[in-house]
Amino acid sequence: MYRHLVKPRKDWRRIVEEQGLTYAVDRAENGSERPYWHEAAVYELSEEEIEYLEGLTEELHDMSVEAARRMVEDPGIMARLGFPPEATELMRASLLDPDTPTLYGRFDLAYDGTGPAKLLEYNADTPTGLVEASVTQWYWLEDTLPDYDQWNMLHERLVQAWTLYAPRVPDEVIHFAVGANEPNEDWATVAYLRDAAREAGLVDLGITMEEIGWHYTRRSFVDVRGREISTCFKMYPWEWMLKESFGGYILDGSSSTTWIEPSYKALLGSKALLPVMWEMFPDHESLLPAFFDEPYGLERYVAKPMYGWEGAGIRIHEADGALLAARPERHAAGQECVYQQFVELPRFSGGGYAVLGTWMVGEHAAGLGIRESDHLVTDTDAQFVPHFLNAPRSTPDQVAAWLADGEAGCEEQSAKGGFQP
Repeated sequence: MYRHLVKPRKDWRRIVEEQGLTYAVDRAENGSERPYWHEAAVYELSEEEIEYLEGLTEELHDMSVEAARRMVEDPGIMARLGFPPEATELMRASLLDPDTPTLYGRFDLAYDGTGPAKLLEYNADTPTGLVEASVTQWYWLEDTLPDYDQWNMLHERLVQAWTLYAPRVPDEVIHFAVGANEPNEDWATVAYLRDAAREAGLVDLGITMEEIGWHYTRRSFVDVRGREISTCFKMYPWEWMLKESFGGYILDGSSSTTWIEPSYKALLGSKALLPVMWEMFPDHESLLPAFFDEPYGLERYVAKPMYGWEGAGIRIHEADGALLAARPERHAAGQECVYQQFVELPRFSGGGYAVLGTWMVGEHAAGLGIRESDHLVTDTDAQFVPHFLNAPRSTPDQVAAWLADGEAGCEEQSAKGGFQP
């Protein structure tokens, strides 16, 4: 696994925005712009490394589902999650039903190619980062290294998953819902998933979560036109849904709507998964020690809010409790934390701290996205960096010339003698 500095494509921002990455550039609080899509660098991985990550991703997913089954049988854990008591049976039923549709999720891993990858968390309920991992970096590869490959079966797997679910969808209609005030990334993710569903022959209807209504006579959720919502993909966390007034119609069984993701994904997406997996699989080389209540003697540890994302509320501590790093709490304020052993993310030559996001679609590992951050905690300031496999589909001559050209234009890289592991 290597990191290279390379020359970005001319007019790259227009290119990626036209491909759907509408958040290619972030705007800081001071008004300055910073690229989120970062093609001035690229990661190179071997086929062996990808095969390892692919197998591990599917193994971790199976372990996570097994852990979720234990969680619904433990009243103490369910109480920690803050769900109403009725949620336990709802989640248990979704776990036991073999026809429960589950679309996708993203594992965040610490990995540098030299040892076992370490699981940081599983974004299993409302993961983003899909457009850049599936679409943008594939077209980047086609433009820059057409003779090379990439671990990226995301689009194919998504269309296959929607095709598999289609016979179970009444009238082949799926509503796609997102919170009206959610960030651009959420809207772009939903727009892309709608495209994949349409390619599978389904009819996609857009709606905001705030527009979903309840029809008291028909006892069903309906859209703004009064059409029953039989199947709904929602970019909206279960921990929010079940605490809102309409959540009662799900909990008491009044609603027959099929939700994607299913309710048990709230267990996989919570940080409670981490100590439960550690208790169940303490000898697994890719798991970090993790606990409820306190760090139990961990030398360096990370306090993670139960439902935090994008680094919100994460604190890194020394063994004596001294604070090493922290990120603003934002939406995670007041949440119970779990405590996980700290592992420093790899930092390759010229780059930030890298976290690997490996994707599940249905029951299959499907692709890779790499983000870099200047902080020990991967947060909203992170940048997405594309990757390629170092086994060419035809000849290696093009990549050698391409990297040489990129290095010649990057003084920092040249000064370090090319690339370094």
